Formats: sequence, C-alpha cells, structure tokens
Amino acid sequence: MTDSFDLVVIGAGSGGVRAARMSASMGARVAIVEGRFFGGTCVNVGCVPKKMFSYAAEFPEQVALARDYGFDWQTSPVNWPRLKANKDKEIARLNGIYRRLLDQAGVSVYEGYAQVLGDGQVRVGEQVLQAERVLVATGGKPFLPEVPGIEHASISDDLFELEQLPARVAVVGGGYIACEFASILAGLGCAVTQLYRGELFLRGFDADIRAFMAEQMPHNGVRLRFNTDVTAIHRADDGLRLDLDDGDSLAVDRVFYATGRVPNVDGLFAGQMPEMAINGALLVDDDYQTSMPGLFAIGDVIDRVQLTPVALAEGMWLARQWFASEKPRRPVEYDFIPTAVFSHPNVGTVGLTQEEALEKHGCLRIYRSAFKPLRYSLGEHSQRSLMKLIVDDATDQVIGLHMAGEGAGEITQGFAVAIRAGLTKDDFDATIGIHPTSAEEFVTLRDAETVSA
Repeated sequence: MTDSFDLVVIGAGSGGVRAARMSASMGARVAIVEGRFFGGTCVNVGCVPKKMFSYAAEFPEQVALARDYGFDWQTSPVNWPRLKANKDKEIARLNGIYRRLLDQAGVSVYEGYAQVLGDGQVRVGEQVLQAERVLVATGGKPFLPEVPGIEHASISDDLFELEQLPARVAVVGGGYIACEFASILAGLGCAVTQLYRGELFLRGFDADIRAFMAEQMPHNGVRLRFNTDVTAIHRADDGLRLDLDDGDSLAVDRVFYATGRVPNVDGLFAGQMPEMAINGALLVDDDYQTSMPGLFAIGDVIDRVQLTPVALAEGMWLARQWFASEKPRRPVEYDFIPTAVFSHPNVGTVGLTQEEALEKHGCLRIYRSAFKPLRYSLGEHSQRSLMKLIVDDATDQVIGLHMAGEGAGEITQGFAVAIRAGLTKDDFDATIGIHPTSAEEFVTLRDAETVSA
C-alpha cells in the first residue's frame, strides 16, 4: 500500500516537527515518521532534562549560600527516584504536546523506523510513502570510541534513566556535554573525575573561558585530569576499573562517555546513498538539497551547527521556501549564533573567539573582567565570573562576547541581539547599566588590551 504526500519528514525532533507543522499549515500534505520518541534528543535525552538536572545540582550550593543570609537550612542527599519521576512526568507531557501539535496541524504520523528507497519513496514497516520531497531530520547519536571493555560504558542518554545515582563516576570527554554531565553529577553528590585526552577542555571556545573553567570547576567538586585517556575498561567486584594511558588506574561505579556525537543515519538508506562527509553527515547545498533528487536534510544530521534552535530555523526556512506564497527574505545565517554550556559555572558565548578574531581582523581590543558576584559576597564562597568583549579596533564593532559564571546563558542571549546587529563598543558604552547586576559589567568595561595577529 502506498500513501502519497507533498512532503515526508523522517524524524520528529525539533527541526522535523517544525518543518512538518509549518508545511501543513501552508496547505501541504505532510507525513512524519518517528521510530523512538517525539521531540527528539533535545526534549527526551538532551537540552530539557539536562537543564532540569542542572537546576537540581545547584540546590546544595544554594542551601550552603543561604547560611550567609541567615537561614539555617540543612541539606540532604537528593531523592533521585523523586527527581527522576518528576522529570519523566514532564517529558511525557512534552511528548504529548509534540504529538498533539502534529495532529492539530493535520500531519499524518507514522510510528516506526523509516528507510529511504529513492525516487521519493520511504518505507515504514510494510507501508510505502510517496512524496515529491523527503526531508531527513534524524539528528545525531553519541559516539563511542573503540576501547577494550567499552560495552561497560554508559552514554549521555543513560543518565536520564539511572535507577540510582552512582557514588563514584568518571566522565570521559572535554566538550560541552562532558562538562555539563560532570557538573550535574558532582552537584548531585557523586565523586566525579572528568578525563580529557587534550591539554584543555572545551575546544572551540575562547581560550580565556577554557582556562577560567578549568580553574573554577574543581571548586564545584569536579576532579579534572587533562592529557589522560582510557585504554581499557574492566568489570571489577566493586564496580569498574579504568586503565589510563599514563599507567594509572581509576576505580568507579560508572563511566559516562561524552566524546562527541555523529549523524544518525544507521539503516536509513535501503539502496542508493547520498553524498556524505567522512563522519556520516549528509552533504547539502544552500537549499538543504542532498545529492539525491528530492531528498533534503536539516539539523544535526548535516553537522553544520548542532543546536536545537538552528534545526528549528532550518526547518522553518525550508517550509516557507517550499510552500509559502511569500518566500523567506533571507537564508538561515550561521554567524553570531549564541550558545551556552550549562555546566557549573555556566558559559555563554556569541560571536568570534579571540583566536578566530585574530585570523579575520588585523587589530583587536580585548576587554576582560573577573569578579565575585554580589550574591556570594557575604561568605567565603569561591564562585567567580569572567566577562570578555572582543572588539575590532578598525571599526569599533563588538565581534565577540564571552562569559563564564552565574546566569551566563540568560545574559548572553540578551546581548546576542546587540552582537548580531553589529553594535559598536561605543554603543555599549552609551548604554546605562542596571545596577547592581553582573550583566552591567558588559556596558562598563573600560580598560582594553590591544592585540594584533
């Protein structure tokens, strides 16, 4: 049996659902196929539950801080079953919302794993869907390296389904997911060691932010070991033993690997395959068209920028490009995309790092400020914040904004509009700050260091 549509979307994550809903709202006949869960990685095993657990991990510190403000509250170990049950309830609610939104938009939903047959055909179980356009939005999946005993390791998805919290944990990796998971587990009371094979974690972030985070995260209970990798994992009587490449070993109850993600294309193509990058990402042109006629792709599966809001923007742009009477004014722009790391402390960034800026601009002015936020001034807490502006000396344009500290994600989102709009340091200086806030520091920075390539 064959059903015909204008568009078949494979993957009901953020980008796929947005493309399907928008297309259907413009009169297109749309089907969407999902084999795991509605809302994709972000809603189920990514951004949303991670942020919930990140909030939970802050409470012990907040209770300790409360003593400086006259409250004699006592901490207790986290009630993990309650936290997990509350998380599950909220995720189930969000799953239902995604499904209802699709139903209300008139999108035909097929539950199962899809295979692209070519010529606009997609197989789901025994059924074949025919469409003028097929959109792949299958996202990514955790990558596990080839290490002896890797079958004993856990991936990031597993954190959200743990029956109980482990006492001793290793987190392997140096990206934002590894830093977030290490911070969450430490905040929830686990003894955490984060292992990274490189000199310094958070590769791709500004060097000052990377160094500041390496200084601050140990204050929040994360033991950092750089230039260290796991060579083997062994099952032991009391948990796991990790053999390390420096000859040392580490005893843990659980090891989480957060060593990157790869495009999720396993079993997706039954015959002809489109052109792919070496990591399996689907190669697309400016209109998200793959090398196969009628086959398009967006989101993490194309490995441009692995962020949920980017996939949403791509899906919305495509829907308007295909089915709107008035075409979108401009394509998705990948410059000046803000992002955050919900580690402890938080990181927020938008624009160029100092290293990137030096490659593109002849001379820079660098403004920095490191301080203890007012919230922590009544006690001996070691929490600090770092703020940094990167300015093109020739034009006075602010081309990079970076922050590590409390509220970094929220603060950066607001300033991202200014950076995206091309405002200058003079515009920042002319803006009156809100006092006393940490955010006002970005409009009161005066002392600059001039650097050149």
